[in-house]
Amino acid sequence: MMKLGAFLPAPGHHVAAWRHPEAMASGGLDFNYYRSIVQTAERGLFDLVFLSDGVGIRTHYNDKDELSRWGRMVHFEPITLLSALAVHTTHIGLTGTASTTYNEPFNMARKFASLDFLSAGRAGWNVVTSASDAEAKNFSLDKQVEHATRYRRAREFMQVVTGLWDSWEDDAFLYDKAAGRYFDPDKLHVLNHVGEFFKVQGPLNVARAPQGYPVIVQAGSSADGQDFAASVAEVMFTAQQTLPQAQALYRGMKEQVVQHGRSPDHCKIMPGLFPVIGRTLAEAEDKYAVLQDLIDERVGLGLLSDRLGVEASVFPLDEPLPELPETEGSKSRQQLVYDQARREGLTVRQLYKAVAGGRGHRVVLGTASDIADQMQDWFDNEAADGFNIMPPYLPGCLSEFVDQVIPELQRRGLFRTAYEGTTLRENLGLPRPANPRAAQAQQDQAAA
Repeated sequence: MMKLGAFLPAPGHHVAAWRHPEAMASGGLDFNYYRSIVQTAERGLFDLVFLSDGVGIRTHYNDKDELSRWGRMVHFEPITLLSALAVHTTHIGLTGTASTTYNEPFNMARKFASLDFLSAGRAGWNVVTSASDAEAKNFSLDKQVEHATRYRRAREFMQVVTGLWDSWEDDAFLYDKAAGRYFDPDKLHVLNHVGEFFKVQGPLNVARAPQGYPVIVQAGSSADGQDFAASVAEVMFTAQQTLPQAQALYRGMKEQVVQHGRSPDHCKIMPGLFPVIGRTLAEAEDKYAVLQDLIDERVGLGLLSDRLGVEASVFPLDEPLPELPETEGSKSRQQLVYDQARREGLTVRQLYKAVAGGRGHRVVLGTASDIADQMQDWFDNEAADGFNIMPPYLPGCLSEFVDQVIPELQRRGLFRTAYEGTTLRENLGLPRPANPRAAQAQQDQAAA
């Protein structure tokens, strides 16, 4: 069955979504709004909802007038919001973004283990290394850490976090009042990690989570990002524009997962999909045109600059995108946008409008049947295990997808008609990780 994520920035995915007459511009700080759209996604039987995040206002400009036109400046911290949503949902996975560059492993291990308990096994962590100087400047740095170092830190970060999640065996806690024994001391494992970036004793002061580990999500498609994802990710969010591109990444990632000693079925590849749904193709095109006409030029160029890692406003708007220098930002995003500009012969003006739509992801316009056709094409032809759905504006576009596209996928036997289980791992078809420290302890006892 196809896997589906609902990617839910407050107003929607289009950069001008907040200006749409039917969007709720203030939704980023309205819990009732978020509760409603997440419950809509659960009604649609989505595997998970996904909240992206950055630890700063992600623009390299200091122009407050331009910032005032973006409409995405303030929103809830993801783990806080997901914890609140946990008590208003029962089956849908709750996945949030947190950076390995601007956090400490102990804090992250504790927060996501707590979210997994609060949601009864529905937590997911989108692991990012961060990729902007604006974020670095909020953490006593002048610019972001260079790309290779960020990924070395991320790998060690994950070693520490998983080690902390394995501090306790699943049945460590006895709560034996008569004997006065709260836990079995043989089932506590102290980490004592010492590495290049971290020195962490442990143990974690949260028991082993219901899922063992929260589901690990990753979205980097650079060489480093792919290798990192192949080693740890159980869901990978990607951005491809064409079927051949998606097939190449799908095959390559599955091969890398196997090279890391893992089953290819244990890493779900889910490209982003920006669907614009109409009763006819013409109606869908008209709906998209309304959004495109709302793009402020300065915002469009700012978004393009963010994607390219270079200042786009200096380029002539009605000429092709020039050759670009290498950047310490997201290499995969830069290449994706650059390839689209070359493939489609776009001017800089046309490119920023294209990026502002799906923000680098695949835009699909048409009827519910048209959308399902294109999803099935990628799913059947080994380009995707599912999709990360990116509604253009909220709440209307998510409701349309749930009410129109989901039933079409179900009629084709491509999507569930009921949740398979109660945890995110069960619904994604992922195994619960064993505790390697418990297995080692058993081996040591047997050898003694």
